[in-house]
This record gives sequence, structure tokens and C-alpha cells, in this order.
Amino acid sequence: MKKKLFLTLLAAVGAFSLCGCGSSSSAGSAGEVVVYNWGEYVDPEVLEMFEEETGIRVVYDEFETNEIMYPKVEAGASEYDVVCPSDYMIRKMIDNDLLMELDFDSMPNTANIGDQYWEQSRGFDPENSYSVPYCWGTVGILYNTSMVDEPVESWSILWDEKYEDSILMQDSVRDAFMVALKLNGNSMNSTDEAELAAARDLLIEQKPLVQAYVIDQVRDKMIGGEAALGVIYSGEAIYTQRENPDLEYVIPKEGTNVWIDSWVVPKNAPNPENAMKFIDFMCRPDIALMNFEYITYSTPNDAARELIEDEDIRNSEIAFPDLGQYDDLETFSYLGEEADELYNELWKEVKSS
Repeated sequence: MKKKLFLTLLAAVGAFSLCGCGSSSSAGSAGEVVVYNWGEYVDPEVLEMFEEETGIRVVYDEFETNEIMYPKVEAGASEYDVVCPSDYMIRKMIDNDLLMELDFDSMPNTANIGDQYWEQSRGFDPENSYSVPYCWGTVGILYNTSMVDEPVESWSILWDEKYEDSILMQDSVRDAFMVALKLNGNSMNSTDEAELAAARDLLIEQKPLVQAYVIDQVRDKMIGGEAALGVIYSGEAIYTQRENPDLEYVIPKEGTNVWIDSWVVPKNAPNPENAMKFIDFMCRPDIALMNFEYITYSTPNDAARELIEDEDIRNSEIAFPDLGQYDDLETFSYLGEEADELYNELWKEVKSS
């Protein structure tokens, strides 16, 4: 959904195959843990440290979208121990009995996660029984100030004809429809057929202006000045600004998605005890800080945030926005199979128009 692949070894050994991370001679003495995560969503040094400190070998596989991840976990053909889905997909996995309840007594470092993130998680994990928050953020517009000389306040700028062939949209059904639904004043979790049809029509109207529907490429294209405007995740925006000072990020006035990705353990996990050890390790303040500095996605770990030395980053409105100052912020909900089918069918109509 929002990250690019970083273990290029996977390409060499096959798209489906797994690879071990780290080279510690002790790795594997305490078994292994099989992790299924977004690409470039953990500091590789963290995986090496986990192996060295625990003797548990990390076997690592990656996915690009929740929709790619889900059927692999559901089928059970690949027995993963730890997975990192997004909010709405976690709810789907809970509803379909794919996850085991976590043993929080064995994960004391989860106490470092801020209360507000546990509360946010109740929207998809009502009892906070199945998931531990890992990263969070917003979705907004990244724009190049050398190419856009007007205030960017609304999603509507993505329909401005003067930016034809200079607009990047997310190649994701829920993300794309979120933009159109919000612009129309609707909930991004709408299941109303008329509202969804209107959103589809709006996206079809926009399509001639869109340079490309992208996932990971939005970051590099915006850094390279290949587009004026792009829909992007906040963590990616932080990175792009390091590379290109002309780039600015804004949360549109109509509202947006506040997302959260969390660690879960599938019911068929072959190494659940090692899975809990891995999650607990990831919640250690120094480890959470390393991951934040590497991936640039906001950490829900309050203790880690206190360790950020750069005050500008620690108080960044992109990394840690005051959500109370924005209206109409939502988190994606799992809408059910029927709604999923409707969204997917309408998205096909957009892409084929």
C-alpha cells in the first residue's frame, strides 16, 4: 500500500520464496520466526539485533498491498508467525477467525504504546486482543512548490486541468475512492451505492489528468520533479522532503484517512511464542526509534518518541499531527464481502474507462 521493497534478494530467489535476515552464528539456535511485512518497513539492523539477542532466526517475506497479503494468510499455504496488516484488513481477519489472541503478559514492552493508539485500534480490534500498533499516519497531498503556485487546501486540486499529466494517484481501490468520497462530502467507509457511483464518476472524470496510478513510485517521481501533485502517505512525505526541499505535504480540508498498521499472529502460526518475542522486541523504545528513523513512518511508541533528539522531528506536524485540529478524519473499516466486491467492480470501471 505505501512502502517499497527492500530485500532485493527475494527477486533473485523467486517472488514467493522466503529469505533469512542477518548472519549471526547463533541465529536459529532458538528456532525461527516467519515475518510477513510491507517492503522497507523495518530497519534491517533491527532484524539482525533480534537474531543476535534471542537466537531466533528471522525468515522474512514481503507484500505490497493488504489485498495481496490476505489470500496468502487465509489459504494457510505459507505458515507465517507475524504479519503487519492495516486497520480494516485486521478487522476482516478477526471476523474470519484467522488470528489468535495475543499473550500480552509475555510482551511487557507493549506498555510503551500510547493510549490514543490503543483507543484508535478499538475501531477494528474492539478488545485490543489481536493486534499491537506498529506504525500510523495520514494520507494527503504532496505538491511541488516550484510547480504549484497556489494554496493547496482541497482534494479538488487533483481535478484541476492545468495539472494535466502531472497528477499521481494511489493505485489502490480504497485509497482512490477515499479521495473521491471525501471530495463529495461522504464517508470513506460508505457502502451507499449512489455515493459510490458518484465517486466512480468523479474518478473517471479525473482520469485524463492523471499521469499514473502508482504505489511506491509516487515517492521517487515527486522527488525527481516528474509530477506536481501526488496522493501520498505521511511517512513517505517526510522522506521526500529530506530529498527535495520544494515538496510540501497537506491534509485536505475535506478530511482524510488516519491509518494504523499493527502486528498480528495468524491462528496457524507454527512459532507463536517466538512471534510474541518478536512483537515485544519491536515495542522496545530503542528499537521503535531505530525503525522510525529508518522508515520515517510515525511510531505509536510514546517512549520512543521521547528519545527523538531532533526537536523539529519530534514535534513535526507531518509525523505527529494534532489530529484534533482537523475535521472529518476517519480510519478505514472492513465493510464486508459484498461491499468489497462493489468497490472492486467500480474500480475496474475506473481503470478500464
